[in-house]
Amino acid sequence: MLLRIVAIIFPVFAIVAAGFLYARRKQPDMRFANQLNMDVFVPALVFAALAGRNFDLTAHWALAAGGLVVVLGSGLLTWPLARLCGFETRTFLPPMMFNNSGNMGLPLMLLAFGEAALPAAVVLFFIENVLHYSLGTWMLDHRAKLWNLWRVPVIAAALAGLAVSLLRIELWEPLYISIKLLGDVSIPLLLFSLGVRLTNSGIKDLKIGLIGAAACPLAGMALAWVCAPLLGLSGVERGMLLVFGALPPAVLNYIFAELYRQEPEKVASIVMLGNVAALIFVPVALAVALP
Repeated sequence: MLLRIVAIIFPVFAIVAAGFLYARRKQPDMRFANQLNMDVFVPALVFAALAGRNFDLTAHWALAAGGLVVVLGSGLLTWPLARLCGFETRTFLPPMMFNNSGNMGLPLMLLAFGEAALPAAVVLFFIENVLHYSLGTWMLDHRAKLWNLWRVPVIAAALAGLAVSLLRIELWEPLYISIKLLGDVSIPLLLFSLGVRLTNSGIKDLKIGLIGAAACPLAGMALAWVCAPLLGLSGVERGMLLVFGALPPAVLNYIFAELYRQEPEKVASIVMLGNVAALIFVPVALAVALP
C-alpha cells in the first residue's frame, strides 16, 4: 500500500517541486501561461470530461452533494475555531472551504482512480469553483457582482458540456479528440504553475498558517467520512470524496484576498503551509480511500 501511495503522489509533488525550483532560479512570468490554461486548456478538459459518451450526470448527484457538504460544512466547522483563535472570519474561512480541487485535485484523482474517474473529479471541481466564485467572493465583499460567475470560462465550459450530455448530442469525433488534446495540456501545467506560485507565497504569520494547514484537511476529511455513507457513496466515489476533503487551500484564496484587500499576507501563510502539509494529509486520505 505504501508503494502504491508513493507512486500516486510522487508525480504530483515532483511536478510541483519542478515548478518551485525553476521559479527560484529563473523567476518566470507565468501570467500568460496561467491565463491560457484557465481560459483554454482547463475549460477544454472540463468540457471533454462532461461531454464524453460515458458521462452520466445522474450517476454523480450524490458525489456532487457530498462536495457541497464538504465545502460548506468546512466553513461551519472552522468558524468556532476562527473565533476562538481571534482570527478575522473573512480571512480564515474561505481557505478552509475552498480547496485545491484543480491544481492538485484533478491530477491526484486521475492518478489514484484512473481515467474513468475523471468526469467525477470534474464534478467536484465544478462544485468547488462555482461556490468559490459566487459564495467566496460574496464572503469577501457583499457588493460583489455574482453574475460575473457566468463569464468564467471553466463555468461556461462545464455548462456547455452538461448541455451536450443531457441533450445527448453526438460530437464529431475529430472535434472531440481535438478538445480532449487541448485539455490534456492543463494538468501538468496546473501542477507546474502551483509550484511557481508557491515561491511568491511567503510565511508572515506562522500561527494562522499552521492552524489553517491542519484545520482545512481535518475538517474536510471528517465531513467526507461522515456524509459518504449517508449519501450512499461507496468504492471509488467514497474514496474520491475523502481525497477531495483532504486537499489543501486553493491558491485562488490568496488571489482573492489580495484583490479584496483581506489580509493577503495571512492568507498566503495558510495557502503555503497548507500545500506543504498536503504531503502528510493527502497520503493519509489515500491510505483510507484506496481499496
